Amino acid sequence: MKMAFYGSSLLSSYWNGAATYYRGLLKALARRGYEITFYEPDVYDRQKHRDIDVPDWCSVVVYEPTPQALMQVTAQAAEADIAIKASGVGYEDEALLLEMLRHARPGALTVFWDVDAPATLARLRAEPDHPLHRCLRRIDLVLTYGGGEPVVCAYQSLGARHCVPIYNALDPETHHPVQPANRFECDLAFLGNRLPDRERRVETFFLGPAGQMPARAFLLGGAGWADRPVPPNVRWIGHVGTRDHNAFNTTPKAVLNISRESMASNGFSPATRIFEAAGAGGCLISDAWAGIELFLKPGAEILVARDGRDVVDVLEGLSTERARRIGTAALARVLSEHTYEQRAKLADETFRRLAHRSTVEAAE
Repeated sequence: MKMAFYGSSLLSSYWNGAATYYRGLLKALARRGYEITFYEPDVYDRQKHRDIDVPDWCSVVVYEPTPQALMQVTAQAAEADIAIKASGVGYEDEALLLEMLRHARPGALTVFWDVDAPATLARLRAEPDHPLHRCLRRIDLVLTYGGGEPVVCAYQSLGARHCVPIYNALDPETHHPVQPANRFECDLAFLGNRLPDRERRVETFFLGPAGQMPARAFLLGGAGWADRPVPPNVRWIGHVGTRDHNAFNTTPKAVLNISRESMASNGFSPATRIFEAAGAGGCLISDAWAGIELFLKPGAEILVARDGRDVVDVLEGLSTERARRIGTAALARVLSEHTYEQRAKLADETFRRLAHRSTVEAAE
């Protein structure tokens, strides 16, 4: 089946936390026979910070952020069996969705793929005139990369016909154990861009504990932190490209996951970071959120902190040997139960089931 996918970026992870999610899932879907074209706008300097070349399993069209270019790429939806618009593309998201739906041919499966469902749903509740309200009744399927039953019920209550979570996972060809790198040595590392609904939590779970543990070394990676005051034992290294993620996750004694506020509140929303770090055999410490035990076992495969005090306590009691055992156990778990091949199987089954219905409805 031909798929037209309109997303933020496949080629660059710069200010684009969904990159590894897109790559892992679409590569696995391509192996199942999908012919995929990914359309991404040239915004936020992403094309200047590409961290992969155009892959052999997907075509990529980079378009200028202009109304004319948007019209040209959405017209290509008419050639697809499945037309997908992701959330958070970064240029005229509402217009992009409306034009994709306008051009999609009768019988084609139309999909809204939400990579930040809790935040999207909060916006829809606050904005009853948001264009997505009208679109939901036309779209065949909503996919999310997390959120569980709370997100499914919320989307259905807003008129979505079908909503299926397709969770983040591991691509073992991309994220795997490597030799440690000296530049990433520390007691605790955190990788995440500076975002409004994450910064307070970074203060609570990372910068606060660093200030309480001056003898320990902390490493901060991600864009946007240049003008943010940090304790003297925190070293900021800027954007970390995906080619360095394995060393970043393998080298420190432990790596920290901090969910965005909306995802932590909703729960059932494991970030890509969880599976990337586990895939590299890293010892993960995560903020607490509902449903974490569905993905990794607390205390054995992941360490969970309710607040900054917990982070301090965990680090003080974490030996190098225990950290190694936890990382090894996490790697075994994600390889067994949480790969993109497994996620793609669910997506494929969902597409084929609903595509058949769409074809029948279009013929009636």
